[in-house]
Amino acid sequence: MLPLRDRNPSATTPVMTRALIALNVLAFAIELASGSNLSSLVYGWGLVPQRVAAVFAGLEPPLAPAITFVSSMFLHGGWVHLIGNMWFLWIFGDNVEDRMGHVAFVAFYLASGIASAIVHVAMHPWSPVPTVGASGAIAGVLGAYAVLYPRAKVLTLVPVVFFVQLIELPALLVLGGWFVVQFFTGTLTLGSGGGGVAWWAHIGGFVFGLVVALSLRGDRRSRAWIDA
Repeated sequence: MLPLRDRNPSATTPVMTRALIALNVLAFAIELASGSNLSSLVYGWGLVPQRVAAVFAGLEPPLAPAITFVSSMFLHGGWVHLIGNMWFLWIFGDNVEDRMGHVAFVAFYLASGIASAIVHVAMHPWSPVPTVGASGAIAGVLGAYAVLYPRAKVLTLVPVVFFVQLIELPALLVLGGWFVVQFFTGTLTLGSGGGGVAWWAHIGGFVFGLVVALSLRGDRRSRAWIDA
């Protein structure tokens, strides 16, 4: 299933969502301009679980690996990776930002990315492969959206045998289905390097977003949005 847009207008301008998209695009432009230095850039600023594990083993100073918990979420492995992530952030980020407030949303986004990275490192502690991408942070946004706006309608491209259909589905079904795919695929990668996708980063980010959003559901404003 591919979400195309939601029918859940936000009450405020999503300035931080747009700013995060712009920063990701800018970082990708720097990657494109790096030429032959791209590998060094990705290894230096991407999250390498092996380097993090080496810190805890006393084999490497902590500063550089610590920085990559944030820097890695602004790098991407290609156009498809970037566009896919920014598409999901564009669709679902505005409402979560509207609910949390601009500054709190940025803090939540970064915290989701860091939480997802911690889970990825915990599941693949000695992997030498750099991890890049905003997927973990955006997974946190998806988890929060699923809790705060479960009934919001999402126009979704759904493949049916040899055809595709456009269907409006509840956000909880679309995002819950996305999480189920991540969980089962991530489970299949246990004991391996992850198959090129940081599935457990997605899982960790989504669960983090769920937990944070559950703490916001109790107030009146949140319930009004859920019932819309």
